[in-house]
Amino acid sequence: MENSINKYMDFNINLATCFKDNIDIGLEFIDYASSVNIACSAVNGLYLSIKDAVEHCKFKSKEIGALISLPDSVSEPLSLSADEVEAIVLYQLGAISSFTKAASLNIEHVRPYGLMYKTASENLEFSLAIAKAVKKYSEWLILYGASGNIIKETGAEANIVIAQEIQINKKYNQNGSIDYSSENITDSDVLLGRLKHLFSFNEIDYSQNNYIKTECDSIYFDVENAAALEVIKQANNFIEPRPVNYNKVVSSGWVE
Repeated sequence: MENSINKYMDFNINLATCFKDNIDIGLEFIDYASSVNIACSAVNGLYLSIKDAVEHCKFKSKEIGALISLPDSVSEPLSLSADEVEAIVLYQLGAISSFTKAASLNIEHVRPYGLMYKTASENLEFSLAIAKAVKKYSEWLILYGASGNIIKETGAEANIVIAQEIQINKKYNQNGSIDYSSENITDSDVLLGRLKHLFSFNEIDYSQNNYIKTECDSIYFDVENAAALEVIKQANNFIEPRPVNYNKVVSSGWVE
């Protein structure tokens, strides 16, 4: 019997970040996602990968976001000034926008990556510097961040729309923050169980049979996680992937 879909959530993935034989492995996920973050700087010199990612999103009608990161030379993000953070953000948004504009598309959201994401999830001042730069570029962009108080305070102080994200393969602390020191979860049954519990109770586990309430606008699936492809496929059977901006419009009452 076919499972009925009774929930809606943004399913989010990255493109142009990880390759096998010069093929973007994220492309396997694209049919099952509702939004896609495209890296704004070439990985391993594969500049064509950004263009290809944009074209695939256009063909599959997927919402496009900018995946921004810190330069490899930056190891201490908190040593950067607000002006330096702004320059890093604006440069990358301009880069990806040149590709989307050429395809008659727009970017709809911005998601930090790697060390930039981690630092923004732990430091409000740094998160605000990113948010203010994003808003300076366009007040219509949605800023993705780790679910919790920092991204909520960032949204309120910078007056920018935010999306609270759960990384389903990450372990969490009792306060709801990501436990960056732990290894990622790679068991597909465990990951599916976490998803189902999250959508039933708005909770994420921080230890066995212990849960904390959380807010979630988007689920991030790591394309480099061995179990992620099977999990996102199975999740499509009981959750309908829809972009954050559409879900927010529906919840506001503008769309039935």
